[in-house]
Amino acid sequence: MADDIFTPQTTADYNDDSIVHLEDMEHIRLRPGMYIGKLGDGSSHDDGIYVLIKEVIDNSIDEFTSGFGKKIEVKINFAERKVSIRDYGRGIPLGKLVEAVSKLNTGAKYDSKVFQKSVGLNGVGTKAVNALSSYFRVQSFRDGKTRWAEFAEGKLTNDSGLLTDNRSESGTMVEFIPDSKLFGNYHFISEYVEKRIWNYAYLNRGLTMYYNDRRYYSKNGLLDLLENNLQAEPLYPVIHIKEGDFEAAFTHINGQSNDYYYSFVNGQHTTEGGTHQSAFREAYARVVKEFIRKDYTPEVIRGGLVCALCVRIQEPVFEAQTKTKLGSTHLEPNKVDGTNDSPLLKTYVLDILKRNLDNYLHIHADTAEALLAKINANEKERKDIAGIKKVAREAGKKASINNRKLRDCHVHYNTNHARRLESTIFITEGDSASGSITKSRDVDTQAVFSLRGKPKNTYSIGKVDVYKNEELNLLHNALDIDDGIENLRYNNVVIATDADVDGMHIRLLLLTFFLRFYPELISSGHVYILQTPLFRVRNKQKTIYCYSDEERITALNATPNAEITRFKGLGEISPDEFKNFIGNDMRLDPVLLHKEFDTQGVLSFYMGENTLERREFIMRNLRIEDDESIVVA
Repeated sequence: MADDIFTPQTTADYNDDSIVHLEDMEHIRLRPGMYIGKLGDGSSHDDGIYVLIKEVIDNSIDEFTSGFGKKIEVKINFAERKVSIRDYGRGIPLGKLVEAVSKLNTGAKYDSKVFQKSVGLNGVGTKAVNALSSYFRVQSFRDGKTRWAEFAEGKLTNDSGLLTDNRSESGTMVEFIPDSKLFGNYHFISEYVEKRIWNYAYLNRGLTMYYNDRRYYSKNGLLDLLENNLQAEPLYPVIHIKEGDFEAAFTHINGQSNDYYYSFVNGQHTTEGGTHQSAFREAYARVVKEFIRKDYTPEVIRGGLVCALCVRIQEPVFEAQTKTKLGSTHLEPNKVDGTNDSPLLKTYVLDILKRNLDNYLHIHADTAEALLAKINANEKERKDIAGIKKVAREAGKKASINNRKLRDCHVHYNTNHARRLESTIFITEGDSASGSITKSRDVDTQAVFSLRGKPKNTYSIGKVDVYKNEELNLLHNALDIDDGIENLRYNNVVIATDADVDGMHIRLLLLTFFLRFYPELISSGHVYILQTPLFRVRNKQKTIYCYSDEERITALNATPNAEITRFKGLGEISPDEFKNFIGNDMRLDPVLLHKEFDTQGVLSFYMGENTLERREFIMRNLRIEDDESIVVA
């Protein structure tokens, strides 16, 4: 029987017709993952629709860094799902306008004399946007003339030819609508776009960004980025170092055991780090160790460090088209013969930190004292948990192998697998809910972790208690985030609980755990809430799933003689139905942290010991529904 599986195909199955040539745009549409990572519906910050925006803005940023155009305007019409981006650079050369946005391996980025230290170097970005859009329009203004061209699914539909225009400033305007045939029923989350806009402003001092007519401008670069994104008070004033093609801003905060980075290369957000981040981590630990003259491990020295980091290098090499991890080891590329006399990144970064950080700590005694106190506290915590951590890790590994609470998948985020971005873990409550998800899931990319009731409230406990708690120990072992999120096994950490009081409480307990001990998991955009339908409205002809009362009323009006089912819990949804809710049409609400959000204050109020104050708040905000059930407003 096994031999039959590998029976060779006949030559009739492989002939001249099997050899297919795809035009540039067709290839991008057939294999979009090669160019923009995953498609997605917009729920995740790394979904393709945001990569399309990034690719166009990157071209405008390259104009700015080359000295042309100090303003970029970004607009999104959410109703039409149309994106418009206008820069005031040199404008695409008019004679090559169509080729520049529709022919692969065509562009000016191959000429390093024209674009120095650019993000986009392979001539793909705007072509991918064109190919993956149902509507794409590009217009260039240059030397008193203009030309525009329109495309549909990458195919040219209209070309204005050369026109006179003496009124418009030079630059380029791009408009596009991502193709719903590829992205499905997608939506833009404004917070994701705004975060990218802010990053462009932080990394390009002197540049003014406009997003839907709101102005974004940074005076102090990465110093502003860090101060606006800290979720806790810094233990000492942020240290800001800028020299040559290197810039970093960093400080320590309490309540965090690992180091966390906002890292960039040539303005590109390298969310997975790379050689520049490794160089900084190694250099920072070395310089501080030599300064404090104590033989602490690098992990102890860096524990609680939060850093914004950027380097600019010539012709960077990234590990994928989405450019989330740097692979370059030198400041400049290898020569034709493979040799390289350019400085190593790690040597370059170490030399800068030796000069600047060591001097800073000698001059600012208060900062040095606060830093040493934090490092000593880290060392004490390390010793306190050293014994129990080893036992807990072994127990966690053993339990992960033998415990049915974790039903793992085959593809993980910390691998190079083509589907790594799809890797997801559902954290559910009880065997009933986890059973439905387990039977419905994609075993390649979706894992399930089943909680035993409500997890421990971690607001007032220390890291030692986390290791002592079997369930929390199992959870962070399953995620593999004990030493930071660099080894995170799942790109999407999805909290899947019932939409009732108990389910909401479990959500709060899990979010408290992540915010207390692994805030970078949330700030990096990995945590989501699964939305499942509250109602099923159906008759003999059709079935409609509704996620709110408004959707239920609309469905009832559109479905004569319908019966209504109210889902009280995930376990009431059959596995056959659940497939509809965790597949391509899965609805995820991202857990977002705004810079104005008082994380510590909210956690203290809802999860702290202010029982009387919280009770009074609840009593003031109770309302009685028609069905006499009590809900919190």
